[in-house]
Amino acid sequence: MSDVPTTSRRGAVALPLRDAARWMLTFAGFPIGSVLARLLTGPVDGPWPALLGGLANGVVLGALQAWALGRHRPPVVAWTLATGVGLAVGLALGAGAVDYATDATSLVLQGAICGAVVGLAQAAVLVRTVGAVSAVWPILLAAAWALGWAITTAVGVEVDEQFTVFGSSGAIVVTGLTLVLPAALHRTRQENPS
Repeated sequence: MSDVPTTSRRGAVALPLRDAARWMLTFAGFPIGSVLARLLTGPVDGPWPALLGGLANGVVLGALQAWALGRHRPPVVAWTLATGVGLAVGLALGAGAVDYATDATSLVLQGAICGAVVGLAQAAVLVRTVGAVSAVWPILLAAAWALGWAITTAVGVEVDEQFTVFGSSGAIVVTGLTLVLPAALHRTRQENPS
């Protein structure tokens, strides 16, 4: 895969294909983390399974994302913890807000809340690198995670088993939508090499 950045029509440096491919691999953090959370806490049917399952799933996802961001990454421990705590709190708030229901509307709302909280936690880490543009991250994640749950319910995943996050089909779409993060970090590093 090419590590050479391409140039867009406006002259901005685009994300190298290798960096984009690494980020796309992070979709696996959703189902892998979900399986780990399920083994540790069971279904998300109360506050403690939501908090602990969200933490486990978030740490797996955050660690994989930190790896994928490569040389452009924010601090690994801060990113991993922010993702873990964000998913723990977001899942507890989101699942609690819908009373642990698993119908499509409830899961979309749960996803929006959870994505927004994960986005806020991650934005607190990103602000040092990308500045004020990090304020958009929680909004993007809220919309993406709501869509992740909509896709998962639409393809027939047995969501009544109360998973911590959406399935692989939703995870692939969410990961594709969030390619803007490695692109923004890459652009920031190109503009401000240290």
